[in-house]
Amino acid sequence: MDQRDSIEQKLYDLDSAPTPEESASIAANKLLVYRGLLDAVPGLPEGARPGFLVDEQYGGSPAVLAAADDRMSLAMPLEASGQEWFDFAYGHDWRTHAAFFGANHPKVLLRDNPGLDEQQRAEQAAKVATISSWARKEGLELIVELLVPATDEDSAKVGGDTDRYDHELRPALTVQAMTFLQDHGVEPAIWKIEGLAEREDAERIAAAARRDGREARCIVLGRNAPQEQLDEWLRVAAPVDGFIGFAIGRSTWWDALEGRLSGSIDEETARKQVADNYTHFVRTYLDARA
Repeated sequence: MDQRDSIEQKLYDLDSAPTPEESASIAANKLLVYRGLLDAVPGLPEGARPGFLVDEQYGGSPAVLAAADDRMSLAMPLEASGQEWFDFAYGHDWRTHAAFFGANHPKVLLRDNPGLDEQQRAEQAAKVATISSWARKEGLELIVELLVPATDEDSAKVGGDTDRYDHELRPALTVQAMTFLQDHGVEPAIWKIEGLAEREDAERIAAAARRDGREARCIVLGRNAPQEQLDEWLRVAAPVDGFIGFAIGRSTWWDALEGRLSGSIDEETARKQVADNYTHFVRTYLDARA
């Protein structure tokens, strides 16, 4: 739940900086979602380890709680929210912020595609490589969330059909982007990858993560997809050696928070929705892996 700009703009419909009251509301809702996750923990199947991805800006309270809970893994983002190209959320002081909460997993979101500007790609990779080197030295498992948006040329090849892009072009482009980043010093412990429709594509991406003896693993990101789509992506990836889980955010909690903000549901109901949605995805993944 590390979204910042999208929560401000799309959930709260803000077109300017949030007021102190609005900021407090966003922070309270991040804590609500964390409590919903905790509600799910006792009923999780054996072998499932929950994690919480949350930002420092609005999520300090759940970050402190997650860091202190031995049952939980804590991940926190280092990127500035809502940027086309990666930049640090806290400038040159990013190391201090990255270490402050004791997160197990620093996380970086970046967008890359072999068809994008080569110099900008290299500059972005150099920044993330600095984080990658730091994380290894600190004994932390860096998560790189890799989005591969279609270029104009990609869109033209599939007639503007986003589903065709996802199926026909994105898997190979993802492998190329991963290779480029690795060759430029980006070495995450975990690649957070957009969902895939074919097992063969998941196998190629898992192999790319472990290219030349690397030990990196992959997880499936949610991209705010409908539950049916997410179930398909989880079933494709779960049996593949090299995939170890998922990171699904908005599809787990967005509707619950919309209900809270509209007043149509109370906090207890919202927490139950979060817990039920999360548990569903856990069971879907583990059933497919089994």
